[in-house]
Amino acid sequence: MRPEQSRGRSNAQNQLAQNGRRILFAASIIALVLLITALLLSGCGKKSEPTAENPQPSGDELQVHVLDVGQGDSILIIAPGGKSVLVDAGVPGSGKIVLDAMKRYNVDHIDLMVATHAHADHIGGADEVLLHTKVSTVLDSKVPNATKNYEDFLAAIDKTGAKYIAASPGQKFDLGGGAQLTVLAPIQPFFTKDQLRSGANEPNANSVVTRLDYGDFSMLLTGDAEAETEARLMTTGANIKAKVLKVGHHGSRYASSESFLKQGGFEAAVISDGADNRYGHPSQDTLDRFKSTGIKLYRTDLEGEITITTRGHGYEIKTERAASGDLWAGRTPPGREETAGDESVTRKSKRAAGGR
Repeated sequence: MRPEQSRGRSNAQNQLAQNGRRILFAASIIALVLLITALLLSGCGKKSEPTAENPQPSGDELQVHVLDVGQGDSILIIAPGGKSVLVDAGVPGSGKIVLDAMKRYNVDHIDLMVATHAHADHIGGADEVLLHTKVSTVLDSKVPNATKNYEDFLAAIDKTGAKYIAASPGQKFDLGGGAQLTVLAPIQPFFTKDQLRSGANEPNANSVVTRLDYGDFSMLLTGDAEAETEARLMTTGANIKAKVLKVGHHGSRYASSESFLKQGGFEAAVISDGADNRYGHPSQDTLDRFKSTGIKLYRTDLEGEITITTRGHGYEIKTERAASGDLWAGRTPPGREETAGDESVTRKSKRAAGGR
């Protein structure tokens, strides 16, 4: 072989090797770009992936009905997947109102009944509901309360065989369709009388507080919680931020503190109370706090049943009727004490509450 032929072949081989290295380098760059793109897309997707903390909303409708039960509380939640939650059942005799609402909204059973506390204006109708429709699980604060109403409630649970559990912060209930109910309180140890203001009571202070989440919608349900409970929620780092607030203790002047309203960032608030109730609810002091923070107000005493609907993005609030009075006029003047007491404690039990 002549030397020039050998050199020609060597140059060709070198050129091929260089081309191969260029192709390999280019392929590596392309692969790296594709990998980075995939990782970025994956990272962005994680924000909307359904998890225990952030379930993906199905887009179906969630309904919250704050029923008009007079001077009491009862909230019927119908989740997108069809599960139903009843938070309290109003005063004695309100069971029929709850059952009628269930029929009206095609709810044939209750998956979860939440008894926020043992006062009769919250559990007075619970035994009637338990005895006339299927209730799968009952969630209770289990704060002892020696009243006939509470014993009737416990007896109905025993008779129907509903599962009975104690509320504990951090409990999460999957309602289906991406909706979730989380327990925030009562926080142990339970409040005792000596930790509360004069006139306050342990059942109210140890109310079951829950947060309902569905997509970007959220609602805080506070039972009869007042300032002491609100302060404990804030100092323990509970997530109280929500779009809608079910106002604590029917708009009492001792609930819905200014700091609580600011930290919660609520856009709307619903007060469940009775027309011309003997407790002076809602207090003008409380209404003034809502007004000063720009929160839109709804009241069952003036507007009847309040219905909140959402598909996980935004929400709508409708009332049963136009307001029959000034929403911003309280039943107790500014700075005036309310009438002490609750709709609850009238029928004392013959035996001490306990053992549950």
